[in-house]
Amino acid sequence: MKNGHEVDQTFIKAGNNNGRETLARLARNGELERIERGIYRKKHAEISEFESLIVASLIVPKGVICLLSALRFHDLTTQNPFDVWMALEPHAHRPTAQSISLRIVHFSGESLTEGVEEHEIGGNILPVYSVAKTIADCFKFRNRIGLDAALEALKEARRKKLFTMDELWHYAKICRVKNVIRPYLEAL
Repeated sequence: MKNGHEVDQTFIKAGNNNGRETLARLARNGELERIERGIYRKKHAEISEFESLIVASLIVPKGVICLLSALRFHDLTTQNPFDVWMALEPHAHRPTAQSISLRIVHFSGESLTEGVEEHEIGGNILPVYSVAKTIADCFKFRNRIGLDAALEALKEARRKKLFTMDELWHYAKICRVKNVIRPYLEAL
C-alpha cells in the first residue's frame, strides 16, 4: 500500500513511502508475504521466472544483473545458474540475503556504468547489462564462468542478431577483451 492506495508492484521494499509497520501489518493480515528482510510480495501474485533477479535488485539497489544471470535473462544460455550474479563497485557494501544466493563481482568506471538496461517486470525495475556488454563481460570473466558459457552466448546472440559488431567492439574495448574475442569472431 502507498498512502492508502493499492500498489501495482509484485514486490514491495520497505522505505520511502512504504512504512515497515504498515508492510509488517499487511503481512500479518495475509495480504503480503515476507520474502526477505524489508521485502514483501503480494500474497496471490503470479510468480515470475525472474523472481530471484527482482529480489536481488531490491536487496542490492546499486547493483546490476550480470554474467550468467544476464545470459539467462536474455535467453542466451542453456545453463540455469543457482546464484544471482550482480555487479557492484569495488568498495560497495557486500549485501547478504537469506532467500537467494548472491555472487558479487566488482566492476569499476565505465565497466560498471556502460550498457545498463532497465526492464520493467511486475512493476519493478530490473537493471541488466545489454547483450553485447554481457558477452564482453563473459569473456572478461571466462576463468570464473567458463569459456564455454561465453562462446555459447556469443554464437546464440550472433545467430539471433541481438547485437551489432560496433556494440560488441565498444564493450570489448571497455572490458579490455578485444584481443580475446577477435579469434572467436573470426571463427564464426
